[in-house]
Amino acid sequence: MSHFFAYLARMKFIQRWGLMRNVRQENIQEHSLQTAMIAHNLAIIKNKWFGGSVDPQRVLLLGVYHEASEVITGDLATPIKYFNPEIKKAYKEIEKVANNRLLSMLPDELRPDYESVLIPGEEDEEHWKIVKAADKLCAYLKCIEELKAGNTEFSKAEKTIHRDLVKMNRPEVEYFMEHFLPSFHLTLDELN
Repeated sequence: MSHFFAYLARMKFIQRWGLMRNVRQENIQEHSLQTAMIAHNLAIIKNKWFGGSVDPQRVLLLGVYHEASEVITGDLATPIKYFNPEIKKAYKEIEKVANNRLLSMLPDELRPDYESVLIPGEEDEEHWKIVKAADKLCAYLKCIEELKAGNTEFSKAEKTIHRDLVKMNRPEVEYFMEHFLPSFHLTLDELN
């Protein structure tokens, strides 16, 4: 019996933004889907207009599973996770242990197929950077959503994340922000 997918199904119970008041709660399962879709788009943009040669399907897959370890660790708030280099390093090790635990839940024959997804190697460095950029974009979109709903709790986060996105200096992110981001400020009636 394998508990792997039963554990992954619990992603819907792990709430994000635990230190902040939310108008609308967001769980890591829905966040992972949005991150995967945006990462896939960033990969396509990179390849089409900025000389990239990344695999959009690989980026999509990494995006789907990028928060999987949190079914074991829970969601540690970003200000804590990156408070200092020691905590950041320790948390990376905790994530690795959690991902290895998830892998141990799979039948032996399937582990190699998931190992490179849960614990990406150096060959995925550029793919992983795109997923991290998409993850940051999703955090920014969450800020926009909360601010549109009148929740000023996200004001500082919105400014900080926007600055971080610009500092990434990734043309595919800049393209996304120019062409797709403005729509997130619109109402449904304005989108129609």
